[in-house]
Amino acid sequence: MKNFLDNWLGALQLIITVTALIWCAALLNYLSGYTLSQFGIYPREVVGLVGILFWVLLHGDFTHIVLNTSPLLFMGFFVALRGPVLYFKITVLVWLVAGLAVWVFGRPAIHIGASGLVFGYFGFILAVAVYERSIFDLAVASVTIFYYGGLFFGIFPLEQFVSWESHLSGFLAGILAARLFGKDWVKAP
Repeated sequence: MKNFLDNWLGALQLIITVTALIWCAALLNYLSGYTLSQFGIYPREVVGLVGILFWVLLHGDFTHIVLNTSPLLFMGFFVALRGPVLYFKITVLVWLVAGLAVWVFGRPAIHIGASGLVFGYFGFILAVAVYERSIFDLAVASVTIFYYGGLFFGIFPLEQFVSWESHLSGFLAGILAARLFGKDWVKAP
């Protein structure tokens, strides 16, 4: 926990910057008449592979990005408390692994939105609490479940126009990230 409390301002700045970048991409997509959405993930098509790089940045409309912003800020902040290097390792792993999983297993549709990253942070926060069992991580996981526990339903195919594949893939990638990087902050000087 030594690094968590020291990193709170940097974590806040980092997640606000990442969220602002996503909002800028959403604004560009809006100004283009949402033509940039074609650069999302289209499963099992070679041209759809490029979407793995852009899917988190693109949103179908402002409601879509507004719904992703609050959990992205909340959970991203707690992930970023581990420091910028670990934050980027976790984010890149979730972004690419979940994106690749959506490309391999997703329905034939364009998959876009930061919700895959949100679910990745969700999976990371819950899994790291199990793996580390520190009071701080358990408290963060408890608060996260209290406010965002309903996200669990997002990993099931309940709505036709919601990419449950990106939610499930993000969640599983977050668990993988917790397994790979969860204890790294303890080793930091």
